[in-house]
Amino acid sequence: MAHIHELIDWTVGVYIVHKNKVLIRRHEKYNIWIHVGGHIELHEHPVEAAKREVLEEVGLTIKIPNDASVLAKETPPYETDDVVFPLPSPKHMNIHRINETHQHVDLLYYATSETDEVIPENKDDEWVWLTAEEVANHPKLRPWTKEYALGALKELSW
Repeated sequence: MAHIHELIDWTVGVYIVHKNKVLIRRHEKYNIWIHVGGHIELHEHPVEAAKREVLEEVGLTIKIPNDASVLAKETPPYETDDVVFPLPSPKHMNIHRINETHQHVDLLYYATSETDEVIPENKDDEWVWLTAEEVANHPKLRPWTKEYALGALKELSW
């Protein structure tokens, strides 16, 4: 998707765990190994954006812990007037530069998938499922990517 604002956009990222491995992809445009994710559309709830991006990019259906009650718009523990809805807290947030004039505020979630069968949107993309040891020893993962991926594995592996 194109940028919505010329200076800053909101994005989502997802660290997907299946059994004891986390999915990492090589971002084709920036040539870095990172999570799955993309832009939040103007009409989207961040969790919906995360699920859409994962389905589009890797063909996986995911479950983000604690998202069901929020997306179902169940009554929160306080009165609501359908104007304010709680969001499941992302595990991490960061802001990063895309170029000299544009940045992204990234909401990062942990999620699980029932399968590890990736169906990439772009057949030239690279994807790997990594164990905690492989994440820790991967020479091309940036320190923050390792931290987030290891956090997802620690929390969601079974």
